[in-house]
Amino acid sequence: MFTGIVTAIGQITAVAALGADERHGVRLTVDAPAGYLNDVSPGDSIAINGACMTVTTLDVPVGAFTVDVSAESLARTAGLDRPGPVNLEKAMRPQDRLGGHIVSGHVDGVGTVTRLAPVGESWNLRVLAPPALARYLAYKGSITVNGVSLTVNAVEDRTDGCEVSINLIPHTMQHTALGMLGVGARVNLEVDMIARYVERMLSLAAAPTADR
Repeated sequence: MFTGIVTAIGQITAVAALGADERHGVRLTVDAPAGYLNDVSPGDSIAINGACMTVTTLDVPVGAFTVDVSAESLARTAGLDRPGPVNLEKAMRPQDRLGGHIVSGHVDGVGTVTRLAPVGESWNLRVLAPPALARYLAYKGSITVNGVSLTVNAVEDRTDGCEVSINLIPHTMQHTALGMLGVGARVNLEVDMIARYVERMLSLAAAPTADR
């Protein structure tokens, strides 16, 4: 379980295929900042761009770790198939502050950046989410973009999906990899877990019950 508060920017430095065809996944080598892995052990969970992954090997002195990403995960996420900067968050501990919102690290869909532009001292980020996620997105609700817990400032339903508008403060731009995105970039999205449960309960409440 995570909070969507990014604790470091890492770098995927190597992507090694685990097999000869698309049925196989890849092994990622990720570099982390100095000291970041001091309290990490093999088997621990780390969210990489919002996707929960298991640490398979660890080199604390070098500051690097590896994770195995399945073909299924590759098909349902973005940015885990090539070298580049990534947002990192270690799994939360019971005594940690819940600074963002409850995040599972299970990506619900891949969105597309439609705008990233300065507005005053902040930046306006707009992301087009898949149509299937529209029911979970609401004004002042929460969404996770590449592992970052963010507040939705506006929602626009379109024929090709649902566009959300988000304000990024300077701190977020400086301490996450969101500032490195560009228009057209694909991003991992996770909707609010509570919204998923509410949608499920409402759908069951509206469904006709079988005669007993």
